[in-house]
Amino acid sequence: MGQKTNPIGFRLVVNKDWRSKWYAEKKEFGELLVEDYKIRKALKDKLKEAAVPRIQIERATSRCRITIHSARPGVVIGRKGAEIDKIKEELSRMTGKEVYVEIAEIKKPELDAQLVAENICMQLERRVAFRRAIKRSMQVTMDMGALGIRLRVAGRLNGADIARAENAREGEVPLHTLRANIDYGFAEASTQYGVIGVKCWICRKDPAEEENERQQRRPRGEGRDSRPPRRPAAPAQNAN
Repeated sequence: MGQKTNPIGFRLVVNKDWRSKWYAEKKEFGELLVEDYKIRKALKDKLKEAAVPRIQIERATSRCRITIHSARPGVVIGRKGAEIDKIKEELSRMTGKEVYVEIAEIKKPELDAQLVAENICMQLERRVAFRRAIKRSMQVTMDMGALGIRLRVAGRLNGADIARAENAREGEVPLHTLRANIDYGFAEASTQYGVIGVKCWICRKDPAEEENERQQRRPRGEGRDSRPPRRPAAPAQNAN
């Protein structure tokens, strides 16, 4: 039987990075792990409207740096930075450490698997037909330049008495290829009939390839003075 594994954890050594970066002895490890979970849960609950797919945590002695990745950074920052100051105070009170909060903007939320899964859940909670929600999300993601997308929705779909799972796929999603840049997201929709789970896999282009394409699309001479050089003025002739 084929065994399923988390695509991000599977690629940690190759092209993915850890979301928590710190070291602790055996005595402290459990406490810090639970603290990470509580920080993430508190931020996800507080920033529901800010489209936050992931939160990175780095620790050093008595300091803690938290990077919030958001598709709507303005909601996180608030008016004149009021919201982010509140977040810092709450996290400092929760952890008892000095907390630094940074915000990283997500340029293309349509290519983030976690945000796509959460968007489908929002539609399901608004009673949109699951096939329509899946089709719309797949089309938008492919239009934004993804190589492939795979979606799996499971539960009492459309209020059916017997729970079932539905799969949809477009393009290529090579889960066994470690070099493939695959993003994974999971979210749950709380509907009137029960919980519906949504899993999303998105195969994106390699970051190096995306950078090369961006350089090729850039017009020649952009960033420089593209005007032709001035011709030297002709020497003045003597009237005599």
